[in-house]
Amino acid sequence: MERITIMPCLDMKGGRVVKGVNFVDLKDAGDPVENAVFYQNEGADELAMLDIAATLENRKTRLEWVKQVASVITIPLTVGGGINSLEDIEMVLDAGASKVSMNSAAVNKPELIEDAADRFGSEKITIAIDARRNSAMPSGFELVVSGGTKPVGLDAVEWAEQCQERGAGVILPTSMDGDGTLKGYDLDFTRAISDAVDLPVVASGGAGTLEHFYEGVVKGGASVLLAASVFHFRTFSIRQVKEYLQERGLKIIL
Repeated sequence: MERITIMPCLDMKGGRVVKGVNFVDLKDAGDPVENAVFYQNEGADELAMLDIAATLENRKTRLEWVKQVASVITIPLTVGGGINSLEDIEMVLDAGASKVSMNSAAVNKPELIEDAADRFGSEKITIAIDARRNSAMPSGFELVVSGGTKPVGLDAVEWAEQCQERGAGVILPTSMDGDGTLKGYDLDFTRAISDAVDLPVVASGGAGTLEHFYEGVVKGGASVLLAASVFHFRTFSIRQVKEYLQERGLKIIL
């Protein structure tokens, strides 16, 4: 059985951690450095930090945020938002990130995935795939970019397969329909992606109960469980989640 890892996510805007619902209605969720230290001490296996406004504001990821967070933790850090070139990837990795996550840039320039995997190694390249339900797509899910504001007209699952072929190391699918709702991961979307690729898949968007985390693995096929709201607002501790999953028979490091 594959080991399951827990990944809190710091969505960043204006130097603060924020959390919204369906990608909007953002609320302040604290200081990124304080949150990063707190989550590492709580037992997080890895951490994600996404500069959610970078693409919309047409700018690069704020490297000072990456350096500040990376300097206080030893667990792997995945950074995304505004990463558009090999130079951007290099700067983010040099700032202390373990992996980068690309979304809009990879869609706009798919060869960037291959170039990045060749230069830095597939294990450092995560492709984030945001989607919304659309019955006109073969899988029922349409790819969206630019922080969920622009539908692309591409099937999200077919895109995941293409990302794997081009050298991506991890796929991070987020359903816009589920994000921040606390109603559970979009298991249909997560499972469609995990069935289509042989890579680690990160369940993301909507975890609100302990059962949701379990379902992300058993029904969604994910090996990494990302969550924000339930951790930021202290609904559950990471240890509570891990103990629950271990009691249900999943392989976890406490």
